[in-house]
Amino acid sequence: MRTYSLIISALLALLLIGCASPRITLFSDDTVPLQEFTLQGKGKDKILVIPIKGKISSSTNKGIFFTKPSMIQEIVSQLKLAEKDREIKAVILKIDSPGGAVTASDILYHEILAFKNRTGVKLVAAMMDVAASGGYYIALPADFIFAHPTTITGSIGVIFMQPKVNGLMEKIGVGLDINKSGKNKDMGSPFRNTTDEERKIFQDLTDELGKRFINLVSIHRKLDKNGLARISTARIYLAPKALELGLIDKIGYLEDAIAKTKELAELSQDARIVIYRRTQYPNDNLYNTSVDRQGGQGLSLIDLNLPESTSPLNTGFYYIWMP
Repeated sequence: MRTYSLIISALLALLLIGCASPRITLFSDDTVPLQEFTLQGKGKDKILVIPIKGKISSSTNKGIFFTKPSMIQEIVSQLKLAEKDREIKAVILKIDSPGGAVTASDILYHEILAFKNRTGVKLVAAMMDVAASGGYYIALPADFIFAHPTTITGSIGVIFMQPKVNGLMEKIGVGLDINKSGKNKDMGSPFRNTTDEERKIFQDLTDELGKRFINLVSIHRKLDKNGLARISTARIYLAPKALELGLIDKIGYLEDAIAKTKELAELSQDARIVIYRRTQYPNDNLYNTSVDRQGGQGLSLIDLNLPESTSPLNTGFYYIWMP
């Protein structure tokens, strides 16, 4: 009983702390609508910055006391808002992602490209720490791709991941009986070894998805056969090598990306740089990563999500670089 009382007292104390600060909440609340905030500039025309950080997924982010929108839901919401605002003349995608699920990456690529085609706004990608695999895939619609001098990019390919637990089950004496309508119905099962025939099927599917990625790179980046052959190994590159291969257009910092965006969109130097957030931050700027995580609404006192690198991946196909 005493332990229970201590827990309740601690939670009440956290609640009082949260109420005392407009930026700290006990539970993350994503029912608050996205709002536009100006980071710099005072002109009429706007450049919208959309941060894309973390693994690309269509799944919601669930914690103990909250559910956050998926990355796709959050990015598409921002694109829809931007499409309604005729003062937005350009968009900068601030990408810091190792990629993610194949279909989620392809959906985001499609939505970004469709937005660009519908609106005619200029689109610039600014790569941060990592913009590899699916993180590069979603940058392909951009009119111009910047990379930070130390950006890791590339990893142009697909990987099929298939966890196995059959060895563990044998050790603990647990089995699984399966009835199936076709011999390949349970292919990919973690409860048994993969047959040679199934392994070939998975490899064929992996090759097809890899070809799609390479084909999109050839369309958007205009690489010749030699260039495509070099990147088809799916290795990663630092920015200088990526520039040499034609995967990016220039090496620079965020201010360089902003300057180039103004040039492409023919905007004045006083054009406003805006961002969509769910809460206001004092002294806000382009490097504020407090809400870069998709679906975030600032600091929540109870937010026990594991780091991105520790979250497990389900069996499936991924455009991802995951060392």
